[in-house]
Amino acid sequence: MSKKKFKKVLVVLGGTSGERTISLESGRACIKALKKRGYKVSTFDPKVRNFNLIDKKKIDVIFNALHGRDGEDGVAQSYFEYLKIPYTHSGVVSSFNAMNKIISKEIFIKNNIKTPKFISINKSNFHKNLVQRQLSQKTIRFPIVSKPINEGSSLGVVVCKNKKKLFKTIKNLLKKYDNLIIEEYIGGQEIQAAVINGEPIGAIELIPKREFYDYKAKYTKKAKTQHVMPARLSKKKYNQVLKISKKTHKILGCRGVTRSDFKFYKNNFYLLEINTQPGMTSLSLVPEISNYKGISFEDLVEKILLDASINK
Repeated sequence: MSKKKFKKVLVVLGGTSGERTISLESGRACIKALKKRGYKVSTFDPKVRNFNLIDKKKIDVIFNALHGRDGEDGVAQSYFEYLKIPYTHSGVVSSFNAMNKIISKEIFIKNNIKTPKFISINKSNFHKNLVQRQLSQKTIRFPIVSKPINEGSSLGVVVCKNKKKLFKTIKNLLKKYDNLIIEEYIGGQEIQAAVINGEPIGAIELIPKREFYDYKAKYTKKAKTQHVMPARLSKKKYNQVLKISKKTHKILGCRGVTRSDFKFYKNNFYLLEINTQPGMTSLSLVPEISNYKGISFEDLVEKILLDASINK
């Protein structure tokens, strides 16, 4: 690594989203790595104190280890911009667009990136007949995936195999969320690709023991998904998924690290979503992909840190 650009690092972790536990775990792992590299590290949890209470005089840079709402959707980033403190990962607009599954999918389609067919549901104008008509118009057949438009770690994601299950799921989700996305379920291989500082580093294949790669499959050792690194693809297809992940990172204007989630089905890659704050836990994918490429966890964390900036 090059000469240190920053000395005093504030790791922001925890927060108030449904991914708080994972953020704390990611944050602690990054703190340990940064300390090993000789950085002076302090911590900040926005659940305990408001972002406005960050003392910019005592730090050089923010390492954003938040996950989920208010952490990777542009909210935290807008505070960091206001405070004029360099921070890691993507900026305000990129974070917002990537987190919002409707906006990001529209960007994918505009840029000729395949993504599952979908419709959106808003709490204020939800009507069962309207949903059935839209599904028919777009020829979206069962099984169908129902999920909130702005959650991470597969929170709220349900695979529905019939109308009864679908509308029961929608009704339950609308109690908690204002906007949902309903999309066709794509079978095939689960492939996830990592990009660091604009360059793709590898793609891993996941073989979940559960129905799909849900929250438990991601973070519970008992339900641990089988990881195959590198993904079982031909050289041509492997390079193709890396190319799409790089393109996605670029068109969304992302910084630092991103992880793009794909399904490979009938010789095509379908991009499900891009994550601008991927997990940094012991079971996380980006550290595993990096390690395969000879990038240690400490190197990975420092690479992300050195790319920190004020996005404006």
